[in-house]
Amino acid sequence: MSKIVVLDYGSSNLRSVAKALEAVSESKDHVTVSNNKQIIIAADRVVFPGQGAIGQCMQNLKAQALDDVIRECINNKPFLGICLGLQSLMDHSDEDGGIAGLGIIPGKVRRFQSNVRDENSTVFKIPSMGWNQVFQKQVHPLWNGIEDGSRFYFVHSYYVEPKIESDIAGETEYICKYTSVIARDNLFASQFHPEKSQHDGLALLKNFVNWKI
Repeated sequence: MSKIVVLDYGSSNLRSVAKALEAVSESKDHVTVSNNKQIIIAADRVVFPGQGAIGQCMQNLKAQALDDVIRECINNKPFLGICLGLQSLMDHSDEDGGIAGLGIIPGKVRRFQSNVRDENSTVFKIPSMGWNQVFQKQVHPLWNGIEDGSRFYFVHSYYVEPKIESDIAGETEYICKYTSVIARDNLFASQFHPEKSQHDGLALLKNFVNWKI
């Protein structure tokens, strides 16, 4: 039985992520929601979910010294970032007047351009909220059994812009074509919410709990 920790830094939506992980692990793994540094470091797998504003996220991480814990975990175990858990990995975000991120993945977080219209002259809504396709840009164990172009659930006003092309594992189009998934070594992070993405989202989470690195 492996130990999976959902990182608790004060964000909401943690229990829904934990419940989805419990469902796909079929009681073979122990899932805990925790901000205890020793418990997180001792885990076999770590999930970094999040929603809300990045300024508060970074403030909470630093206040609890969880930023260094995240860096340590990314170096030696399967690590899954979700939504803000993806954006926080970048060098810098334009949100909240400009915020420094964890600097784990080189790149920036940008806001969707406002007042862009589609072919019917309808203005694209911000945040992007709902189902959208993800096109896979690299072969990865977490894509196993998931068709290219599958649809996942998104809620976001900002998107990541990584500097290194090989970090891009998935792309999506909304207003512009943007990176919706990054992957490097034992790190995989998505802008979409797999726990809200029904069959394919649960398949991705199951791939994560079975991921051998």
